Amino acid sequence: MPTKTREKKTNGDRGNALQKPLQLSEELAAVVGSGSLPRSEVVSKIWEYIRAHNLQNPENRREIIADDQLRRVFGKDKVTMFEMNKHLTAHLT
Repeated sequence: MPTKTREKKTNGDRGNALQKPLQLSEELAAVVGSGSLPRSEVVSKIWEYIRAHNLQNPENRREIIADDQLRRVFGKDKVTMFEMNKHLTAHLT
């Protein structure tokens, strides 16, 4: 008796929603560069910026101390790494 084979469902040309390029606000583009980027790439570039400018609190590495550029994005002086994505969402369309 022949066995049934299952075909994988494909999304066709639709890409993963996390890899979809998004438009950046002017404030965010000043930090990560202009153009459109996927959310994952934006987060990676934000972390590159944070490390390059030594913006993590040395006593609590989960806390990010915003400089002038990041203050425009986050809207506050300090954010935790967990709330960072919430603030980035407002700058992505």
